[in-house]
Amino acid sequence: MEKTSCLHFCFISCLVLFIIVGSWYRSSISSLPGYSLQTQKPIYHSAETPHHPLDPLTVKEINRVRTILSSYEPFSFTFPTIHTILLDEPDKVQVLKWRKGDPFPPRKAQVLALLNGQSHVLNVDLDSIRVTSHVINPRSGYPMLSMDDISAASKAPFSNAEFNKSIAARGVSSSELICLPPSAGWFGPNEEGKRVVKVLCFSNQGTPNFYMRPIQGLVMTVDLDTMEVLKFSDTGRDIPIPKSTDTDYRYTAQKKEPQMEPLNPISIEQPKGPSFRVEDGHIVKWANWVFHLKADHRAGLVISRVMVRDSENGELRDVMYKGFASEFFVPYMDLDESWYFKSYMDAGEFGLGMSALPLVPLNDCPRHSYYMDGIFATPDGNPFVQPNMICLFERYAGDISWRHSEGLLTDFQIREARPKVTLVARMAASVGNYDYIFDWEFQTDGLINVKVGLSGMLMVKGSPYHQAPNQDAMSGPLISENLIGVVHDHFVTFHLDMDIDGANNSFVNVNLVKERSLPGESPRKSYLKAKRKIAKTEKDAQIKLKLYDPSEFHMINPSKRSRLGNPTGYKIVPGGTAASLLDHSDPPQLRSAFTNSQIWVTPYNKSEQWAGGLLTYQSRGDDTLAVWSERDRSIENKDIVLWYTLGFHHIPCQEDFPVMPTVTSGFELKPVNFFESNPILRAAPAFEKDLPVCRPSASP
Repeated sequence: MEKTSCLHFCFISCLVLFIIVGSWYRSSISSLPGYSLQTQKPIYHSAETPHHPLDPLTVKEINRVRTILSSYEPFSFTFPTIHTILLDEPDKVQVLKWRKGDPFPPRKAQVLALLNGQSHVLNVDLDSIRVTSHVINPRSGYPMLSMDDISAASKAPFSNAEFNKSIAARGVSSSELICLPPSAGWFGPNEEGKRVVKVLCFSNQGTPNFYMRPIQGLVMTVDLDTMEVLKFSDTGRDIPIPKSTDTDYRYTAQKKEPQMEPLNPISIEQPKGPSFRVEDGHIVKWANWVFHLKADHRAGLVISRVMVRDSENGELRDVMYKGFASEFFVPYMDLDESWYFKSYMDAGEFGLGMSALPLVPLNDCPRHSYYMDGIFATPDGNPFVQPNMICLFERYAGDISWRHSEGLLTDFQIREARPKVTLVARMAASVGNYDYIFDWEFQTDGLINVKVGLSGMLMVKGSPYHQAPNQDAMSGPLISENLIGVVHDHFVTFHLDMDIDGANNSFVNVNLVKERSLPGESPRKSYLKAKRKIAKTEKDAQIKLKLYDPSEFHMINPSKRSRLGNPTGYKIVPGGTAASLLDHSDPPQLRSAFTNSQIWVTPYNKSEQWAGGLLTYQSRGDDTLAVWSERDRSIENKDIVLWYTLGFHHIPCQEDFPVMPTVTSGFELKPVNFFESNPILRAAPAFEKDLPVCRPSASP
């Protein structure tokens, strides 16, 4: 029990530290050499009020929600465990009509709570001070895990006799154990009726990187409501715990110098300060862009009301109403008793926002960054601050916006080039062992580049092998002595409510088709022709990407034309990606059927935002994007939502040990006939006189 108390104290202490550290950053980071947060004023969240209908709930508003729920009759005897309290956004029509200075639409909150093993979905009107809607168990599944769930489940094994006997037999001291509760998934009716979690344990002896020291084969199924160990599995006593040698990834722990020439310090200098500004806490204005930015408990980062300025008349034009990461599916490829269930849905089960820790100045975000906090609710309904969760910064990496030179074939010399400077909104989530970096990058040519980076630690499996045997019998390659890096996937599904020059849009598949020339028509035998097909219903827009059947995918406004008669639009440009290869009847794939296609288009529906369903934990897949899309609703010239799934196959390698270099992929949202011509034609080049002169120190 002493061990249990110690774990609980450490866990709560860490939570308090994370909340405090953001404020510490702002107050003390300016003392670091060469660093300043001079452009950012202190934020006093307790006094904040909303300035825009999409602004997140404030500290005062979350407190008001708790007060309303405390006096709500169904909760009069027992207050429920709060899993999320988020803004119930106004109807889209209301938001689009609203202008600064107008009265606000009613401020409302959506609450996901748990009481007596049942899921409660409530809507609370903050103006009328009442609960306006209350539904119990609307679908299969439960709300995401709370911090109380995670804390209690991590302690449950230590009061179990079988567990204590097993770790003693392995020669492991309880003082060196860290136990974590990954989600259990769903694998049929036998697992229904109880909210359960799997608990795995690791040794932190000699290293903070306990993920590299798994207690292989030891797994417990724990009832989250009673904290009873329902099932105990112990199959790996003959597998040694991997050594801690070379697992510590901290800079201060490195004993050898890197075998490379040292890099001199590098930084972007902005003598006039950043070009962007943040108004009223959430409205970002930069170059020709304006958008609303906020933190979200589940999605992490939400971009809304995205508008770009017309390059001819200067008017702001709609591009996107709302964009965010809707779900993150991570299935592992191992059938072992202690591995088969590892098929996580990180947004719906853990929360990308809840997993976001403070960003590290100068390393996560460069100098002159602006930091934004998240305001969320604890399990008892009180507000807390997730500090420095999002950063905004301008990026210049020597890239070129456009260029052309003449002189080889003409009498006149032309050297024209423009530097590419972009604006980045960044958030990083640390979901257990993995770190996910989300970038929304805005370019002055109207392009939005969305990138996802993967870093952190592998989820590894203990092995008896020191050197690689016949790997066909293994679930992944050996990445270090006694460690297997299990093959796995990552799929991120984005909700992209595109509003190109207005809400009513159409989806167009522009297919490149090979045509053959007629006999004698040309020396060429074949050529490509673009053929356009407008999707009429949802099934027309369920797209599986194919390298040898290429298409462009356009979102257009059929009612808005360029001077040449082309419909204004944007296209989604996939980067490197991957598709799920699991059987559609496999339980993890049933729950994550939104990865069956890379592109979906659905009619706008305020209730259809989470690709894995509102209640994802232990869900059966009955409330997913794939289920909604099977209705085959009309989508031509309607208010529609584009969904895109970005995928990674990950076959681990030795270079991923002990911490992975970041791997990045993404997609672009690129204007197509949206502007009358190149929107940055008149952009100014850089001149020496405009830049500060930074001279290196004298050579030794």
